[in-house]
Amino acid sequence: MKGNGCLRVGSIRWKPSRPGPVVSHGIPLRIFWSHAPPVIMKSLLASLLLSCPVSLFAAARPTDSYFPPPDSEGGWRQATTAPEVRDLAGMDLSKIEPAYEITQRSTGNGGLLIVHNGYLCFERYFGRASRNANPDMASTGKAFTSIACGIMLEEFKSKIPDGLATRVFTPAFLPEAFPLNDPRKANITLGQLLCMTGGYWGEGGAPTGYLMGNVQKSEPAPGQNYRDIDKSSLDVPLWCDPGAGYSYSSPSPHIASIVLRHVTGMELPDYIGQRLAKPQGWGPWGYCLHRGDFVMAHANGAGSTALHATDALRFAYCLLREGRWKDQQIVPAAYIQQCHTASPDNPHTPFSLQFEHNADGHIAGAPRDAFFKSGAGGFCLYIVPSLDLVIYKLGGSDGQYDPSLTGLPQPEPSHARDNWQPIPATAFHEGSLGGQALWRVLEMTCAAVRL
Repeated sequence: MKGNGCLRVGSIRWKPSRPGPVVSHGIPLRIFWSHAPPVIMKSLLASLLLSCPVSLFAAARPTDSYFPPPDSEGGWRQATTAPEVRDLAGMDLSKIEPAYEITQRSTGNGGLLIVHNGYLCFERYFGRASRNANPDMASTGKAFTSIACGIMLEEFKSKIPDGLATRVFTPAFLPEAFPLNDPRKANITLGQLLCMTGGYWGEGGAPTGYLMGNVQKSEPAPGQNYRDIDKSSLDVPLWCDPGAGYSYSSPSPHIASIVLRHVTGMELPDYIGQRLAKPQGWGPWGYCLHRGDFVMAHANGAGSTALHATDALRFAYCLLREGRWKDQQIVPAAYIQQCHTASPDNPHTPFSLQFEHNADGHIAGAPRDAFFKSGAGGFCLYIVPSLDLVIYKLGGSDGQYDPSLTGLPQPEPSHARDNWQPIPATAFHEGSLGGQALWRVLEMTCAAVRL
């Protein structure tokens, strides 16, 4: 406000006919010139948002006290029409639709769910996916292992006082590992296992490792065998010294889950059930333990959780709320903070405690505090604290929706997209984007948030 009563926003100059009080410090929670032209108001709000720290807005979020009841008791509050999505959830439905279109193009089965300001404002499925399906979420389940470990470190601090810095290849934490097949494993810490920097061999036909961001290719080595998930994981060889490089390797989080089993005295699904599923009110859920007639002795800490879609959102929403659920702090807030910031255990890549994070800004269209975990078949859970946003992208092959994997009763699925084939890319069509489209869905959904 100038001395002559004029307000200047950028190149726009306006003199209000009815001047009101001006907030000159802090964040204005409402605009006092109720009769200002819309262009003035939009420009002023944009300037304020760009000039104020995101954390200050997060602290003033009105939805922090909202937590959804279980689906059996009514479930998430929803915004379903375009005006409700705009006015209650603060999203632009017309901008969400392209994100869903990209999701449909990427996989044969799947869906997209979005919660903003505590409102479930988008929920749509295709193929065999549905709200109450329990698909194999593949490596998305690694996030659940990590968060369970974070809870364990707080709850059993006296048993593992060094926390993530604990060297876990000892008779107390990993008796199954002895005798060690590589003496270097004695130096692997829990933090390195959860950041994929313990040196364990990576996955795929030509596993990729990273040394301070530089790509290193290596020959494949034997990986996990579901018939003996513990021993096969422990015996995978090292491709580098502990801490010397990053490679995406499923044995690492499973070994972390073995540590959890010994520290807590509980199997991973039981611990998750008591510490996360019960307080959050999940419906039927489980792990994909069945492979034909064979039942795995232990859940794989590397993934294959199977939750209802709205319960996967509850898990992500708890992380968005810094580990709180109603009046309980069920996940340590400090641990979640480490999930979306660069970790001292992984200077090589933007991957911390089983979450890819955007602290380095490599996803140009998303805030730097965004973090997420993906899984084979195109699954992904996203958390964006500064936007008060969680997203669940479902994907999956037909086999990932096989009810025999969990033994849980399943709703009758749609078979409209059975045997779906990837859309070929051409000079005029991007095709199925390799079955993922993970970054694009995140960027497009973030762009739909109304500031």
